[in-house]
Amino acid sequence: MSSASAAQAIKAIPGSLNGLLILEPRVFSDERGFFLESYNERAMAELGIRERFVQDNHSCSSRNVLRGLHYQIKEAQGKLVRVAEGEILDVAVDLRRCSQTFGKWEAVRLSGENKRMLWIPVGFAHGFSVISETAHVLYKATNFYSPANERTLAWNDPDLNINWQLVGSPIVSAKDQRGSLLKDADLFD
Repeated sequence: MSSASAAQAIKAIPGSLNGLLILEPRVFSDERGFFLESYNERAMAELGIRERFVQDNHSCSSRNVLRGLHYQIKEAQGKLVRVAEGEILDVAVDLRRCSQTFGKWEAVRLSGENKRMLWIPVGFAHGFSVISETAHVLYKATNFYSPANERTLAWNDPDLNINWQLVGSPIVSAKDQRGSLLKDADLFD
C-alpha cells in the first residue's frame, strides 16, 4: 500500500482527552460481506501512533460484564481496542498528573457493526462494559502484561462518576471490586 493510500485507510477523530483517538477504518462492503484493515503500521504512524505492539489480547464477555479499570504503572501499555462482535462501552481515564485532562474520562461505543477502534496511549486506565448479549473485544498492547505492575482503578469511584450504561447490576471480578479510588491510586507523572 502506498503512503497516500495508507493515510486514507483510517480516519482519526481526536477524543476529548489528550492523546485519545477514535479510529474509523475504511470498510469495503459488497454482497459477500466486508473487508477492512484493522492495523496498518504506515497508516497508524501517519496518525501519530508510532508505538510497537508486542501482544494481542482477545476477551469474550456476556452482557453487563464490566472489566477494569486496568493499567500498569511500570511497563505501561498503550492499547488499540476494537470489537469483532457485539458492542461495548469502552472507557479510558487519564491518570497523567501533568495532563490538562487528568482525572477525566471518556467513553466510546465500539461494536462489530460500527467497526471503530480506540487508541489509548500510555498513562490511561482502561475498562469496558458489555452492552450486547456477548462481545468479542480484541486489543493490541505496546508492552507485555506484567502482573507485578498491574493496578486497578475503582470502576465505581464517586469522584469519577462514570456512566457505564448498564441495565442492571454489573458483573465484576473480585480483583476489580478491590480497585483503588483515584485519590489513592498510583499515577503517572
